[in-house]
Amino acid sequence: MAETLKAGIIGCGGIANGKHMPSLAKQKGVKMVAFCDILPERAKKAAKDFGGKDAEVYEDYRKLLKDKDIDVVHVCTPNSSHSEITVAALDAGKHVMCEKPMAKTSAEAKDMISAAKRSGKKLSIGYQNRCRPDSQYLKAVCDRGDLGEIYYARAKALRRRAVPTWGVFLDEEKQGGGPLIDIGTHALDLTLWTMNNYKPKYAVGTTYHKLGHKENAANAFGPWDPKEFTVEDSAFGFVVMENGATISVESSWALNTLLDGEGRTILCGTEGGADMEDGLRLNGEDMSKMYEIRPTLEAGGVAFYEGASESPEEMEARLWLEAIRKDKDPLVLPEQAMVVTQILEAIYKSAETGEPVYFNK
Repeated sequence: MAETLKAGIIGCGGIANGKHMPSLAKQKGVKMVAFCDILPERAKKAAKDFGGKDAEVYEDYRKLLKDKDIDVVHVCTPNSSHSEITVAALDAGKHVMCEKPMAKTSAEAKDMISAAKRSGKKLSIGYQNRCRPDSQYLKAVCDRGDLGEIYYARAKALRRRAVPTWGVFLDEEKQGGGPLIDIGTHALDLTLWTMNNYKPKYAVGTTYHKLGHKENAANAFGPWDPKEFTVEDSAFGFVVMENGATISVESSWALNTLLDGEGRTILCGTEGGADMEDGLRLNGEDMSKMYEIRPTLEAGGVAFYEGASESPEEMEARLWLEAIRKDKDPLVLPEQAMVVTQILEAIYKSAETGEPVYFNK
């Protein structure tokens, strides 16, 4: 493999500019050489900001994929095109990092995995919340068995009023849903990963469109247009796993609650528990007394030293490139991400039909 990996960016919108391109720019041994967007001015700006003087600009991702020098592609487009572009990139011999969620449907996710297997290339999904210090610590604690058998969990992604009003977030056709598929997917991935449980049995779900019709609503990103708000404003799921464990999934962009917070998990096991409600907290009992532990996750405390400054996004990029160079599994396996998509799809289907959705039937 070449000493320097050559990367192509497909989709140069918000998530590419806010996460993927800045994170790749801070990594050694990788160069962004191609940028593609259906809006050529966005691709040109990305090439200017993050590419070299020889960077190529495309409007059609198929032309970018014909460049045999490109080793890896980051897919940063709306959810509806994740599978199509990822499959094409894998078949073109590129490693692929696809932004979350993996796909709109589980069938599309399966197509992506099949393409990865037949191409022999690596595929990963952008769940950077796994790379937070609290998430890494909690995962190690769970893997060590400190919590015992984890039989109840909550995947929490609640916003009081933070509806994204830009791009295609409010477009059901392009996104596949609202807060559940947007931020609920992060909390669910974090929960399944820390539990190390990827075998759902059935799911029940509800979705609501109770606040999206409001005119001139209070919102962190400014008022939304009710006519364009075609997705749910909140969604909730109840998932039972094959081993009997229960997971509650909570997601909202707009909900009348003060108990907000996203990218969080709450775990309850036979030997202890953990939550991210006020920093990472571990709980249990010892010598007939209950205890609570708050691990110190900051590396500072020494004069003139503030500790490591690598963000979760940068860690995600570093580990992804390392997986390619060292030919090892990426942090987020596509098979894991597909289960997230299957559960989200089941919650939406249950909300539509009013019936539980069983897996593997």
